[in-house]
Amino acid sequence: MEILIEYLAKGLMTMLMIAMPCVLVAAAIGLVVGILQAVTQVQEQTIAAAPKIFAVFLTIIILGTGYIKLLSNFFNEGASIAFDVIPKSDDFVLPEGYYNYTKPFIDEMKTDVKKDMIPMNRILNNATKPQGINESDKFNFLRNGAKEIPTPNLAERKRIMENKR
Repeated sequence: MEILIEYLAKGLMTMLMIAMPCVLVAAAIGLVVGILQAVTQVQEQTIAAAPKIFAVFLTIIILGTGYIKLLSNFFNEGASIAFDVIPKSDDFVLPEGYYNYTKPFIDEMKTDVKKDMIPMNRILNNATKPQGINESDKFNFLRNGAKEIPTPNLAERKRIMENKR
């Protein structure tokens, strides 16, 4: 879990390292243009916007290769964590005997779709009547053949935790 929080912090720092030069350039240009507007008493908003846009665009062009390197290193580190570190970590891997207590999707695979459906000829014969599900069909639709997944009792949990260590 600590590695994920550390990676999140690195992502925030990468975001700041990419955004900060653009924000500082825009702020500096805004300050200079604001001083010039105060001295000349020309209060036009478009005069301040055009140099900021040009300066930020120029900053992105100049520092673009560095941004690409930062982002590619961040992505490569994330992929390394996702595919090399986390699968080998005990905190994120299921215990060895986990499937001894649960059998996912076993009962769901055994259901017969055709058996659970309302016969088509009954629907066609009763096309003018209001459609609905009668009581005998309600059980077929609500039942999907799945059973509740059993949870291990206290002794089994203790055994699982001992095997995990």
